[in-house]
Amino acid sequence: MNPWLIGLLALTALRLAAAALLPVAPDEAYYWIWGRNLQPGYLDHPPMVGLWIAAGTGLLGDNPLGIRLLGPLGLALASVAVARAGDALFPQSRPGKSAALLLNAMPLTNAGAVLMTPDTPLVVFWCLALWAAARLHATGDGRYWLAVGGFAGCALLSKYTAALFGAGLLLWLVADPSARRWWRGAWLYLGGVAAVLLFLPVVAWNASHGWASFAKQGGRAGAGTEFGLRYVWELLGGQLALASPVLFVICALGIGVGVADWARRRSGGVGLLLGLMLPAALVFLWQATGSRVQGNWPAVLYPAACIAAAAFAAPRWQRIGAWIGGGMTLAILLQAAFSPIPLPRSADPTLARLAGWPELAREVEAARAAAGADFVAAEEYGLAAELALHLPREVPVVAISDRWDLFTLPEPPPGRTGLMLRSLRRGEGAPLWPGAVRVGEVLRGRDGVEAERYRLFQVETPPGREPSALLPRPR
Repeated sequence: MNPWLIGLLALTALRLAAAALLPVAPDEAYYWIWGRNLQPGYLDHPPMVGLWIAAGTGLLGDNPLGIRLLGPLGLALASVAVARAGDALFPQSRPGKSAALLLNAMPLTNAGAVLMTPDTPLVVFWCLALWAAARLHATGDGRYWLAVGGFAGCALLSKYTAALFGAGLLLWLVADPSARRWWRGAWLYLGGVAAVLLFLPVVAWNASHGWASFAKQGGRAGAGTEFGLRYVWELLGGQLALASPVLFVICALGIGVGVADWARRRSGGVGLLLGLMLPAALVFLWQATGSRVQGNWPAVLYPAACIAAAAFAAPRWQRIGAWIGGGMTLAILLQAAFSPIPLPRSADPTLARLAGWPELAREVEAARAAAGADFVAAEEYGLAAELALHLPREVPVVAISDRWDLFTLPEPPPGRTGLMLRSLRRGEGAPLWPGAVRVGEVLRGRDGVEAERYRLFQVETPPGREPSALLPRPR
């Protein structure tokens, strides 16, 4: 068997093991709720991550591996797509396998392969759309536009950021002389129709819910009102850590050499690669001049950037970058799973996001039973979802906030007494639920290191006064 394929299968097996071993993060637990309440749209994102979780938990149950199953499998498929795309765009040097190796060595990619968030299916379908576009360029077969449109539509069903893939294609079709012929045929437009049809359910859901999701995510776009470089440096520093330093640098150099190569030779393959990166990169940099860009957002840049690095960077630096990135990934996973170094919350994001959820649920259940409360509640959606995932199945879990009005979940019955958790990070303000009475405090942590503290309040379900929902429980 091909050694490269053996390596990919071994890496996928390791990722599946990590997915089974690591605790579920709050955002993952929240998206697990999506998988139990499937809709064409949600306040935060389109529905694809919920569909993936529903498929995984339908096969393996409501556990960490079930929630994350399609992540490692999808990234394996995406790796093959990047390898094939690299070879199609650069048939003489065939850098595809090296590009896939660089992509798989990045801590950011490995986090997306193990933790299930909307970025996971987004990156998978982005890579598949990149492969289809590369095959379109290499073969000249217009039928590949249908695959481009189909995969791009699935990426749009994953996260609105996928619109930047369409912007990249448009730039390529306008700027690259070898691509302009596609305007004269029908296949380009049929591919666009395929993408639009796949995305229409999200549009329909937004139309029937006051355009809630479009308004929320659209409000996050833009560079803010004051120009500055603070967030630009933060963005670049974050990418040095998330992509790993050497890999980030050779990706940036590969893009720079690619721009010079295209300016000199007008190579269609290089033009396509640059077209799919530059709009997104410029949007993120522009936004960072006035507001924070989350570190995971630029993940869509790296499939094409790794192809550019593999095509133009020295093999020696590719190997060094892969070893460093792989070593960083291994260290992060070991810390998340076994915490060999007792780092504080401020220095250990795995402690803040992953640690102590089952233990917290046991402590909360003991407090609920001692108080004789009927249910457990939380204002924070991630905290409520973690409680729903870990508390005993017979204990009702109530989530409190406006976002739950957009779900088709039942409301809690009025007049019941419950126990509500509220993180100390939310400050000293009054809880959302009126009449809450503070009764205690609980701690979440790992091996004696504190991750977070929560106040406990006694509450009563008021009839129709606060948006709330009864969350689904593990089957």
